[in-house]
Amino acid sequence: MSLKERDKKHIWHPLTQHKLHPDALPIVKAEGALLYDDEGKEYIDGIASWYTAMYGHCNPYIIEKVNEQMRTLDQIVFAGFTHEPAVRLSEELIKILPNNQEKIFFSDNGSTANEVGIKMALQYHFNRGEKRNTIIAFNDGFHGDTFGAMSASGLSVYNGPFEDFFIDVQRIPTPNKENFEEVIKELSEIISTYNVAAFIYEPLVQGANVMHMFEAEYLNEILQICTANHIITIADEVMTGFGKTGKNFASEYIENKPDIISMSKALTAGFVPMAITSCTQEIYDAFLDDSVGKAFFHAHTYSANPIACSVAIAGIELLASEEIQKNIETIIKSHKEFDSKIKKHPKIKTTRQQGVIYALDLNIEMDRYGKKRYEIFNHFMEHGVCLRPLGKTIYILPPYVITKDQLNKIYDAILVLLSSL
Repeated sequence: MSLKERDKKHIWHPLTQHKLHPDALPIVKAEGALLYDDEGKEYIDGIASWYTAMYGHCNPYIIEKVNEQMRTLDQIVFAGFTHEPAVRLSEELIKILPNNQEKIFFSDNGSTANEVGIKMALQYHFNRGEKRNTIIAFNDGFHGDTFGAMSASGLSVYNGPFEDFFIDVQRIPTPNKENFEEVIKELSEIISTYNVAAFIYEPLVQGANVMHMFEAEYLNEILQICTANHIITIADEVMTGFGKTGKNFASEYIENKPDIISMSKALTAGFVPMAITSCTQEIYDAFLDDSVGKAFFHAHTYSANPIACSVAIAGIELLASEEIQKNIETIIKSHKEFDSKIKKHPKIKTTRQQGVIYALDLNIEMDRYGKKRYEIFNHFMEHGVCLRPLGKTIYILPPYVITKDQLNKIYDAILVLLSSL
């Protein structure tokens, strides 16, 4: 029995209606920016496997560091214990985070990183004797699939069956030049009407919301208003973190820094699951008390797993390297050159770019997970390119190790698609 047939016997895949799409493609090997299926065909991983494998698949430097760690310490409970990889990671991460961040809390994926951030914010006010139970979030943002994170997310395609169970979230539009005054008015009305605990946002780029991008100056003013009203600000950097926007973190583009930052995905370079929620000293101090009940009672079995920590340290070292920084600059330049060639194409409605993230909207009508979307996905796979369209939005977010020839192959596959529409 083939791997594909064995898969269908027992496995339930994410974001999949199995009655319509029963088959999953077996991938048996990955290296650099390439994936290989069970028949030996290769595909360029144009989205770094959901923005994780930014330093390339099976990076030899990371493998070396993982091998060393596995021979020393594999796992230890993190309640009441510590270890060198966790301590060193905290030191290295604080060096590259915005300078108001002082403490880091470990969990195991992007959704739980945001869940932790939301719980920190709610309990922060609770510990101070304030009843604040409302979260502000952007329309159509996405923060994960656990209940707190899902409550803050505005994409109904994910949330429909669960909305009756959500925490209280009030939403505002993402700001731009045209709507900014109205957004500020809505924000002010929410703050005056509700007991607002926190504002959670994806800085500059909303990933699941078809790579929607907005300008730092408008977000900065929203953060300033929140801070003035003692509303905890939570930057969801799960997608944008670790170099993708051209800086280590998208929050570096914004003058007002968040109180809390959530991280995952590229944190561990596509090797193993781990997440971190960082916060300011002020947030942390609100949990220090003679009362045990004011402690933060949130834990994951694999918190600060030593192997995951060693991967993250290696990833930070690679991110800071001259080679990776030069590659990031090359990708940014290549995207700009490609954009200049195609942005006026009649089949393209709009294009946008932030760092190594490039997106275009096709000038056609189609559903996010409709038949046409799968036809476009299959087109790219047939051309040896792995891209996952978000409805009519095609985006590229490649590993930093991708070659110029591989990038050109992605661009060529897009051009062929445009000529066929």
